[in-house]
Amino acid sequence: MVAELESERSDEALASVRRRLAPDEEAIGVRMGTLFAIAKRHTRLPLSEVERLFAHPAYEPRLAALCILDFKARRKRIDGHGRGTLARTYLAHHHRITTWDMVDRAAPRVIGLWLVGRDKQVLRDLAGSREPLRRRTAMTAPLGLLDTPDVEVGWELAGLLAADRDPLVHKPVGIFLKHAGVRDEDRLVAFLDEHVADMSRPAVRLAVEKLAPEVRSRWV
Repeated sequence: MVAELESERSDEALASVRRRLAPDEEAIGVRMGTLFAIAKRHTRLPLSEVERLFAHPAYEPRLAALCILDFKARRKRIDGHGRGTLARTYLAHHHRITTWDMVDRAAPRVIGLWLVGRDKQVLRDLAGSREPLRRRTAMTAPLGLLDTPDVEVGWELAGLLAADRDPLVHKPVGIFLKHAGVRDEDRLVAFLDEHVADMSRPAVRLAVEKLAPEVRSRWV
């Protein structure tokens, strides 16, 4: 699969990819749409091969690994054991996640859907991590729980991370609140009344984005 990615390399794509990577992070230079298409064709790739992608030094193979986990998690016939295997693969390789889009691509379905009806302590542990990308996983995974009673943990984590000043964290706080607030506006209003003084302005702007202007004007 790495050879497929390398065959799609372009200088233009490399320049685009480099803008969101650390200066010393390796990259091949593959358009995102092309990478997603290649990953989707490899949805059935054995997890042992997915783990080899996680071990690759370049950004694109590792992102492809997370895309494959996400595509596997979308399958209609996946059971609880299968979801647990995908989630454990994600968590075991979290140290190979180096960008926000790697988290966002897989956390809602791979971690979030796995936790439906299960204990959520793993999210609380991630929320307490010193590593911003682990805290991002904690806050992004509940997007997979929005239409379930388990969404309650998302509100809990948003409260825990409301004052986080790292953009890798406060933006997903705002994104969760925006989407959860569509389903429960009264809950969002009450949350903001309690936490808005501690929240970053970008997080607040995201959180109120879907509210009516007359309601939104209370905080922005």
